[in-house]
Amino acid sequence: MIKLLALDLDGTTLNSKGEVPEANRRSIRAAEDAGVLVTIASGRRFRDARPVGIDLELNAPLITHNGALLKYAQSEETVACSLLTSETALEIVRVGKELGGDPLVSTDPRGHGELLYDRVSEHNLPLRKYLRWSETLHGGVSGRDGVRHVGSLEDAVPTNEVVHISFSGPCEAMVKMVQVLREELADSVTLLETIYPSLDFTLIDILPPDASKGHAVIKLAELNGLSHDEIMAIGDNFNDLEMLEVAGTAVVMANADESLRQMDGFYTTLTNDQGGVAAAIERFILNEENI
Repeated sequence: MIKLLALDLDGTTLNSKGEVPEANRRSIRAAEDAGVLVTIASGRRFRDARPVGIDLELNAPLITHNGALLKYAQSEETVACSLLTSETALEIVRVGKELGGDPLVSTDPRGHGELLYDRVSEHNLPLRKYLRWSETLHGGVSGRDGVRHVGSLEDAVPTNEVVHISFSGPCEAMVKMVQVLREELADSVTLLETIYPSLDFTLIDILPPDASKGHAVIKLAELNGLSHDEIMAIGDNFNDLEMLEVAGTAVVMANADESLRQMDGFYTTLTNDQGGVAAAIERFILNEENI
C-alpha cells in the first residue's frame, strides 16, 4: 500500500499554464484523506514552491532545491537541509563564470530564501525570463526581496549558507558547461540537468553531494518509518530520475523525454495537460493497483 507520494511540480503537477488542474487537486486531497503523505519534490527553491504547497494544503514537508531542503510550507519549519561549503560554492562560481555562465546562488535556507546574482549576459534570454518570473511570482516588494543583485558573488556569498547554485541557458550552450563542470567538480557536488527541448532551455542545478530528490524522498520515508514499496513518485524530467528509482511505484508523465518513458519498471501516465497526476493517483492509490 502506498503511504508516501512525491510529486514533481513543473511539467507534472502543474499544467503548461503553470496551474494545478482541478482533477489533480481532487485526487491529491483524496490521497491525503486516505492517509497518504503527499509532498512536492521540486527543483524550485522553497520560496517559489511554497505558494503551491500552501494552496494544496499538503500534509508533508516540501522537498525543494532538488532535495537539498525539506521544509513545511505553512509553518516554515525546516526538517532537513544540506549545504554547499563556502569553498565549493566559490569554486562553482569561478568555474561557471570561466565557461561564460551566469550563476544564481540560493541562500537563506532557514528563512524565506534569497537568490543572489551579479550578472546576466546579454544573450542569456532564458535567465532574464526566469528572473522576471521569480521577481513577479510573489508580487510587489515581497518578490523583489527574494532576488538580490550584488556587485560580486565572490564577495557576497555567505559562509555556509548556500543551498544550491544554478546556471541556465539554451540547450546547446549548456552541453559543454555540463561536461566541464562534471570534470572540474567531480564527486564534490551533485549536478542535475532539467532539459526542455521545446523551449530550448536547460537548467543546471549544483547541489551538495548528499542532495537529490531521491535522497530527500528516502529521508522523508525514513522519518515516517516507511519502506521502498510504500513510496510512489511522479515526474517528467531527468532531475526526477533518482526519485523515480527509489520509489516502489514510479510514474512518468507522457510529456517526459522518451528515454525516461522507456525505462524498465516505469509506468507512463497522461500528460500534465491531461491530468496525468490525477490518473496515476486514481490507478495506484485510490484503486490500489500495482504496476
